[in-house]
Amino acid sequence: MIRVEDVYKRYQTDHGPGKWVLQGVSFVIPPKVSVGLIGGNGAGKSTLLRLIGGIDQPSRGRIERRCRVSWPMGFGGGLQGSLTGRQNAKFVCRIHGHEEDIAEKIHSIETFAELGDAFDEPIKTYSSGMRSRLQFGLSLAFEFDVYISDEATSTGDAAFRKKASTAFKQLIDSASIIMAAHSESTLKEFCTAGIWLHKGTAQWFDNVQDALSAYKASLPKR
Repeated sequence: MIRVEDVYKRYQTDHGPGKWVLQGVSFVIPPKVSVGLIGGNGAGKSTLLRLIGGIDQPSRGRIERRCRVSWPMGFGGGLQGSLTGRQNAKFVCRIHGHEEDIAEKIHSIETFAELGDAFDEPIKTYSSGMRSRLQFGLSLAFEFDVYISDEATSTGDAAFRKKASTAFKQLIDSASIIMAAHSESTLKEFCTAGIWLHKGTAQWFDNVQDALSAYKASLPKR
């Protein structure tokens, strides 16, 4: 279970505190429920995913995780730029206590990410897509109760996107997903519930289609 309680979030700018991205957001994600985050550009989807994944902290409020939660797939941060992809993978394996099977984990990550010789090049030389592929491979190498995806299924070429989609389908059998995606069909395929983000607020829907309908109804009429 993941509980988000009265969460506010804004970022500092050169001119002081910026506007609120999230304001008083509260909801509970039950176990084994896959959720789609829905909203326009700038609605706070990526911000909320980073908060849930623990790689960013709320300005106010709290987030309680009673489960193992991955970092956001598709998020290019969290990697040490001066280290190679392989070195980053070894570091993450050690953090998660996989010293004994580290070779097996590294092979799994390298195979899935499909970076070729770039796996042994510094992360700072990677494109954003390459970093995302490595993050995806890292996430899949470890067992989590909840996997977080920020546009991960749109990363890479058609073959890699198909591989990512297949991996997600396999995950759903044993874990749940919290996903942000622009594709309505992707959200319907992987998510049962939805959270509509609008003007800093978040509204929970048990049915992802209802969340999509609320979002569409909010769009300016043409």
